Amino acid sequence: MIYNENAIAAFERRYRANFINSLGGFKSLVLIGTKNSDGSENLATLSSLFHLGADPALCGIILRPATMFSSTLDNILEQQYYTINHVSPVFVQQAHQCSAKYPKGVSEFEKVGLTPEYLEKIPVPFVRESKIKFACNFVQETAIELNGTTLVIGQITTAFVPNRYLKDDGYIDIEEAGTITSSGLDSYHTTSRIERLPYAKP
Repeated sequence: MIYNENAIAAFERRYRANFINSLGGFKSLVLIGTKNSDGSENLATLSSLFHLGADPALCGIILRPATMFSSTLDNILEQQYYTINHVSPVFVQQAHQCSAKYPKGVSEFEKVGLTPEYLEKIPVPFVRESKIKFACNFVQETAIELNGTTLVIGQITTAFVPNRYLKDDGYIDIEEAGTITSSGLDSYHTTSRIERLPYAKP
């Protein structure tokens, strides 16, 4: 089948969301940990994390339009810090539940049964159950007027990676760590490596 612009626009709203979200393929699945000035902890499910560069160490996330339920962007701008936590199969259901629209001030940690953890004097919570996690310092916010989303760029300040997953050349074996990925809005996957190839040269 061929789906042109008019056909896609005519899809029912939820059908179109599923179609477009799965069209791009597999995505990183992470939990974003934040906290506000009142001490309320927040945990958000995110599949829009992407690498921006290694020197300096930058990554980006796309946050959906703010609603009365969303706290992540407000907390990042307020505290200037956030954590990014990999998801493992043992807590994928809790990670998925963090995408529910809980009111501001309600802790997703508490609602879904995950554990906030504070490390290295970083003022926002990590997920204790996560094997690989890192902290970011807020660097830049860019409003995307096309759809009301926000690009947030952060600089990676501290990373927590168990030694057994870190290879001699700096490669982190996220498959060995059990990190899972996502497709669409609600489908979660483990991975199977085909092979790891040498640096490509002409």
